[in-house]
Amino acid sequence: MNLKLRFALLFTSFVAAILLIACTSIYFLYSTYREEDYYSRVQSEGDDLYEIYTNLKSKSSLVTQEQVFALHRIELVNERLYILDSMGKLEFIIGENSPMTLPNFNLKVLKTKGVQKFTNQNEYQIVVMYKAVQKKILISAAYDRVGFRKLNTIKLILFGVFGGSLLLTAVMSFLFVHQAIKPIVELSNQMQRTNELNLSERIFVKPAKDEINAIAQNFNAMLERIKTAFEFRKSYVHHTSHELRTPLAVMLSQTEAALNSNYNVAGYRKVLMSLKEDQQNLIELTNSLLLISQNEQIEFMDEWPYLRIDELLFDTVAYFNKSFPDAKTAFSFDNLPSDDEQLMVKGNEALLRAAFINLMKNAYLYSDDQSVSIRLITDNKTVRIKFQNKGDQLSIEEAEKMMIPFFRGSNVGKKKGFGLGLAIINRIIIIHKGSLTYKAISENLNSFVVILPVKK
Repeated sequence: MNLKLRFALLFTSFVAAILLIACTSIYFLYSTYREEDYYSRVQSEGDDLYEIYTNLKSKSSLVTQEQVFALHRIELVNERLYILDSMGKLEFIIGENSPMTLPNFNLKVLKTKGVQKFTNQNEYQIVVMYKAVQKKILISAAYDRVGFRKLNTIKLILFGVFGGSLLLTAVMSFLFVHQAIKPIVELSNQMQRTNELNLSERIFVKPAKDEINAIAQNFNAMLERIKTAFEFRKSYVHHTSHELRTPLAVMLSQTEAALNSNYNVAGYRKVLMSLKEDQQNLIELTNSLLLISQNEQIEFMDEWPYLRIDELLFDTVAYFNKSFPDAKTAFSFDNLPSDDEQLMVKGNEALLRAAFINLMKNAYLYSDDQSVSIRLITDNKTVRIKFQNKGDQLSIEEAEKMMIPFFRGSNVGKKKGFGLGLAIINRIIIIHKGSLTYKAISENLNSFVVILPVKK
């Protein structure tokens, strides 16, 4: 059974249960009302007939049915009145000549309550009354033919309403479910069609804010992430192959040239030194690719300790100055934090140190005067670290692509590199639930801003 049929049947079953309860309640409530109303009428008729009988009895010892009927017309179907004395002996009958089987009643209980009501096997409603003053027992009975006809009519109407409503509900539920799960069907069809060739195709999302549209939106967002990841992998493999092929081709050509030539010792030494340099570049490229691959598998860990970001930056600056003695680094606070917790960042010290060193190295290499400015700005939710230098700026188009592996801007000049540094840094910052942005400021001032969440 498919989901559409299951939902439609389930919804129809719920409505059928509600309709059944409603129709049954209406039927039994009306039946109870009819019964109580007719008991009242039977009792009232019995009192009226007895009063007429009493008046006639006071004038003549012999009273006939015709005399009573002359003063009061029979209003109820098969209406009867039995008058008994206090011992239960029959004194007078008003109604049909054929006597009815009298109900078994408890005289003691009747004298206490005053009234008792019965319904016999023929659906006659019987009211037994005790007149304490006259010490008489009245048994009034009648058959509610009109009431039962109305009850049967209501039963037929309720059956019709129940059947018609159930049929209409079934049809409407199928139409409703068909429309409601249409996005799910489209989602299923989209899943079947989705492959590496049509990752740009999306499901249409309606303006309505409901769960189905939320699923469609999430699926479209998932496709977008998959497309981005696929394009990244495709670009990554393409650029990796290109970057690896170039040094290998150079090394092969140098080796073939050396084998086909008769160099002296100095010549061969020069070739070997060139090969060594190419091998070092190849090792550096391989290490960078390995680092990107490792970072892709690392996720934020809740058990990482809290680090003081200012202390980590001080240590990183000291280490960087040893590696680049001619670098001019300046570290400062834009505002002094009021609480030490504004400097506490949860993270991996080695990864953050590697990211900061790479940012300082980039600022140093692409600076006009080898100067690097590091500014720390804190607030209650985040800490911002600005790495600034003076040098050629990236265009808006280049700034949008700078996080892509192997991308190098027009400001690199003849500086060596593979375009992997910012991709590695960005991945490390993302792992720490932060962000990395670039902004070109006036007067050739470049600014990379790292934003990290602080301890709450």
